[in-house]
Amino acid sequence: MMPIRQTWPEELARLYREKGYWRGETFPRMLRERAAAFPDRIAVVGGEERWSYGELHLRAETAAAGFLKLGLKPGERVIVQIGNRPEFLSVVFGLFYAGLIPVYALPAHRRTEIAHFARKAEAAGYVVADKGDGFDYRVLAREVNAEVPELRHVVVVGEAEEFARFEDFAPDPSLLPGNPSPSDVAFLQISGGSTGLSKLIPRTHDDYIYSFRASAEICGLDADSVYMTALPVAHNFPMSSPGVFGALHAGSCIVMCPSPNAQTAFALIEKEKVTITGLVPPLALLWMQAAPKTKHDLSSLKVLQVGGAKFMPEAARRVRPTLGCTLQQVFGMAEGLVNYTHLDDPEDIIVETQGRPISPDDEVLIVDDEGKPVAEGESGNLLTRGPYTIRTYHNELAANERSFTQDGFYRTGDVVRRTREGYLVVQGRATDHINRAGEKVSAEEIEDHLLAHPQVFDAAVVSIPDPFLGERSCAFIIPQGEVPKAAAIKAWMRTRNVAEFKVPDQIRFVERFETTAVGKISRKELRAQLRQAFLDAEAVKE
Repeated sequence: MMPIRQTWPEELARLYREKGYWRGETFPRMLRERAAAFPDRIAVVGGEERWSYGELHLRAETAAAGFLKLGLKPGERVIVQIGNRPEFLSVVFGLFYAGLIPVYALPAHRRTEIAHFARKAEAAGYVVADKGDGFDYRVLAREVNAEVPELRHVVVVGEAEEFARFEDFAPDPSLLPGNPSPSDVAFLQISGGSTGLSKLIPRTHDDYIYSFRASAEICGLDADSVYMTALPVAHNFPMSSPGVFGALHAGSCIVMCPSPNAQTAFALIEKEKVTITGLVPPLALLWMQAAPKTKHDLSSLKVLQVGGAKFMPEAARRVRPTLGCTLQQVFGMAEGLVNYTHLDDPEDIIVETQGRPISPDDEVLIVDDEGKPVAEGESGNLLTRGPYTIRTYHNELAANERSFTQDGFYRTGDVVRRTREGYLVVQGRATDHINRAGEKVSAEEIEDHLLAHPQVFDAAVVSIPDPFLGERSCAFIIPQGEVPKAAAIKAWMRTRNVAEFKVPDQIRFVERFETTAVGKISRKELRAQLRQAFLDAEAVKE
């Protein structure tokens, strides 16, 4: 089994400790300390469940013992695919307590993605909810288990059928290992997948806890805060910005919202007196559309965070008058760097920028395509390093050479400009990476699937601006033989067992792709040409 590591140069690690960013905290210690300090305070609410901090701790200990009794061993990796329900926390902290390494998957992922994570992480276990949104995850577990037999243990929250039932786990504190080292990798997160399938991101206890501890402070979380998770909890944004982990660190209450639609969310905001939540721009637009007509009392909501994709200023200006709360823009990435507008910032900064970095020691470079710094206020490629930005992906030699500079800066793939006050304004992506409602989709991955279709000779997938989704995907296809129907191509893509957000939103058939005089063109240039041709054609229609 390949070791999972994330290390910083010793001089930087020493600096981060001296400055108090890394305090030697770990996830097991964090929850145990909160449970001891306020055992009866409500930690998480979801459905009919209301768990105190003390109860969450006991449930995590029980889960840990159950995982170890199954035969899982400290250091092994376990994929977690659970939606927004309290069990997500008892499972994840149970894995932390057992010394196991969670690998976070989204509810939308299907066999292609889960099998990829299982192989890349060399996972030994897989934890799923029985069902969600009409989908049976036990069927998916069987398919993945058949494809990756090394995945020895499947645990199901709910009706388990032939698998191990999570609710049958019994406590046995004697089985639990000691506290991990703060510099150990705590879990593997997934990248946006700028090329091909998602990469795995190792995050340590020290670096990740700093990121959400500082986020909770910036966002003003305290014992009276009620944080609602409306986006899928396994995303980095609702996990750590400040997310459920930041809420637990601050001693706040977490409300697990099963769906981000306005009707469900507004009812929970009223019932649980939610004070802060986070959305991607399309959902924020839907909430603002629904708010004037709702009968629910939303007055408890003090902060609406919007992130995952750029929130256009025209829409951002409507948050305060429509929802009656402060907008906080969040721009970050699972690899590290997170930027926030601050709650007391002037309104023009809140609506027109995507925030400034968490840490004074977040190093931000904005460079041109040759790697040279651009003039202040000019747009360029964003590079960064700091106390919570990774230095390597797990088991990805080629991606590491591409994504990190020799001196440890991470090439984010974002194009930004920096204001005089140090705030970043996102201009777009430098990579062939589609940001669809906050879900990062690789053009290359979609093209690989399309090229397997017998009626597709060639395909190029591009991002198209969309006022609702931010960006949508458009596949340009050179057909082979009879031209298929676009709907048939989409239906075929769904048979590839990929997440729904990877199915092209739009399909256009073309006779050929333009090439250079010698018949060559890079895929990046081709995508840029097709995208511009699409935009030019749309402009003519208008």
